[in-house]
Amino acid sequence: MSEYDALVVGAGPAGATAALMLARAGWSVAVVEKAVFPRRKVCGEFISATSLPLFEELGIANDFLAHAGPPVREVGLYAGNTRLAAAMPRFPHGGERYGRALCRERFDAALLRAAANAGAVIWQPWTVKRLSQGANGLHAASVYGEDRRQATTLRARVVIAAHGSWEGGDLPTHIAACPSRGSDLFAFKAHFVHAALPVSLMPLMLFPGGYGGMVTTDGGRVTLSCCIRRDTLTACRLQWPHLKAGEAVLAHIRAANSGVDAVLKPATLEGRWLSVGPIRPGMRSVYSNRIFVVGNAAGEAHPIVAEGISMAIQSSWLLCASLIAHSHELELDGAMDKVARAYSADWRRNFAARIHAAALFANLATRPTAAKIAVSLLRRVPQLLTLGAHLGGKAQPPVLSGS
Repeated sequence: MSEYDALVVGAGPAGATAALMLARAGWSVAVVEKAVFPRRKVCGEFISATSLPLFEELGIANDFLAHAGPPVREVGLYAGNTRLAAAMPRFPHGGERYGRALCRERFDAALLRAAANAGAVIWQPWTVKRLSQGANGLHAASVYGEDRRQATTLRARVVIAAHGSWEGGDLPTHIAACPSRGSDLFAFKAHFVHAALPVSLMPLMLFPGGYGGMVTTDGGRVTLSCCIRRDTLTACRLQWPHLKAGEAVLAHIRAANSGVDAVLKPATLEGRWLSVGPIRPGMRSVYSNRIFVVGNAAGEAHPIVAEGISMAIQSSWLLCASLIAHSHELELDGAMDKVARAYSADWRRNFAARIHAAALFANLATRPTAAKIAVSLLRRVPQLLTLGAHLGGKAQPPVLSGS
C-alpha cells in the first residue's frame, strides 16, 4: 500500500500536465496509466499557440518546438471544389507565435517523462478498477497490473480523473454508454507521407455526413483526422464492401472533396487507420464524488475546432493552479469544495463558449443545406474563417479567476 498527495488516473496530456505541475510544486504524485507508451491515439494532433506560454512555464517548450511540425499560419476550407485560406488569428500577447502539430506518440511520452523527472511515480501499464473514500478523507484506489496478477491499493487525498471520455469503465467519473443513433459521430485518423498540403495551412474539410481536418505534423507527415456520422459510415461500408472502415471513409471523402483528393494523390498511407467512437462532445461535471475531472472527461468540444489537446492541458493547469494555491488548507473541512467551485467557474469561463461554438460549427457542417449556405458565404468572405478560428479558441489563452 502506498500513500500520495494526489492520484492521477490517466497519463494523456491532461493527466501528465496535472502530474507535472503538482510534482514540481512538491506534491507526492502517482499516475496510473493502462496503456504502454509510446501509443497512437485518434487525434488531430494540433496544439494552438495559446498553450505555448504554459509549455514555457512547465519547462517543455523547447522540446516541443524542436520536434513539432511547422507553424500553422493559415486556416482553410476544403469543401466540394472549393478551396479557401485565411490568416490564423494572431496570438494576443505579441510575437510570432503559431500553433503546431506533434504526433501523440512523441508528445504524450515526452510530457509523461517530464512528470516522472519532476518526481511523479508512474504506474504503467496499470489500471484503476475501483475507487472508494475512507472516513479519514483519503481515497483508496484498487489498481491492477497488465495481467491482473499484480494488485495493490494506492491512497491519496486528491484524485484527478484524466481518463478521457471515449472509453467506458467502472469509475464514477466514467461516462455511461448511450443508445446508438444514426447521428453518432465516429472519429478516424491516419498519417500520410509525401502529401501535397501547404505546410503552413490547416484546412477544415467538409464532406457529406461529416467533417475533418489536415495538418503537417512532425517529420513532414500529414495527419488527416475526421468525424463521420454512424449512418454515413454504414453507407460507406456498403458502397465499398472490399475496403476496411478507414479506407472506405477516405474513399467517401475523396469522392466528394477535390481539395483532399489533390492533397493525397501523391501521398502514401503510413501505418494503419485508427478509429474510435462514438464520441460524446459536451460539458460534464468537473467535480464528482469528491473527484476532480480534467480533459475530455470534464468536457469536450467537437473536434471541428481542433482544440482537444489544448483544452485538456489547459483544464489541468486551471485545476492544479488552484490546488497548489490552496495546498496549505486542503485538509480543512470544505477546502476541496472551495477549490472545486473555483475550478468549475474557471473551466466554464474559459471553455464553455468554444464548446458552444464548436457544436454550432459541427451542426452546420453535417447538415447538407446548412453546409452549402455556409460554404457560399465563406467564398464571399474568406476572413470569416479567421473569425471562426478565433471563436474556436485559437487566440484565447486560459485565464484564472482573479488574474
